[in-house]
Amino acid sequence: MTPRPPIPKRRAPIPILVYHQTTTPPPPDVRSWRLTISPDTFARQLRALRAFGFRGLSMRDLEPYLRGDKVGRVVGITLDDGYLNNYEHALPILQGVGFTATSYVVSGQLGGSNVWDHAAGIPATPLMDVAHLKTWLAAGMDVGAHTRRHANLLECDAASARDEMAGSKRDLEDALGVEVRHFSYPYGQHRLAHADMASDAGYLTATTVVQARVRRDDDLLLLPRISVHAETTIPLLLAQVATCIEELRQLRRGVRPGDWTVRPVYAGEVSSRGGRPVH
Repeated sequence: MTPRPPIPKRRAPIPILVYHQTTTPPPPDVRSWRLTISPDTFARQLRALRAFGFRGLSMRDLEPYLRGDKVGRVVGITLDDGYLNNYEHALPILQGVGFTATSYVVSGQLGGSNVWDHAAGIPATPLMDVAHLKTWLAAGMDVGAHTRRHANLLECDAASARDEMAGSKRDLEDALGVEVRHFSYPYGQHRLAHADMASDAGYLTATTVVQARVRRDDDLLLLPRISVHAETTIPLLLAQVATCIEELRQLRRGVRPGDWTVRPVYAGEVSSRGGRPVH
């Protein structure tokens, strides 16, 4: 197991937002509706963040803030799955407001579609290919890994999980010619051992979908994010990034800060992390 650096001490909570599709939303009875934000809504949200003094940053640009080397009114901007509509709609909006963002990409589906959703009746949606991703990077954005198959890591044995996580990093680095430093757990699902695997694979950060801001003692490989949904209003979004509203919701559910490590390790494995299981 690769030795881990100490968890940095940050001076203030850092919000990281997670988006998915940025296109015209489908009808509400389609399962992907909640994770689809119209380009106009996306633009209004980013402009509101900028008006309130926030600077939207990719995970690459957020690194010094997460390490505690820099402080500022910043918010991480991430988009999961690598949808082509992020390239078509989110990219020009990000450029227009002067923000950067990270696209977490499924390396086995470059230029493909969201095959992991098809069985659930969610329509096929194109994903960015290598050319799109290289243009995304050239525009100042960042690319992170999201496994090879959008795998639910809780359904993988240890060897398969390692291959999905480390293999995705290798695939993207080979295809794009850049270092891939950031990882996102598909479906937000993970065990404690997966954070160790992320470290062994060479990732600097890994993100979940626990609804909270990053606190001063949070592990860089178990970072919470705030999901932005179709029903998220601008007042709610601003409250989520600027106040402790999401942390209070977690406390009401019995989840205390530091309890983002919610799954046990694999049988026979010992994790380098503590943390109490969340029920």
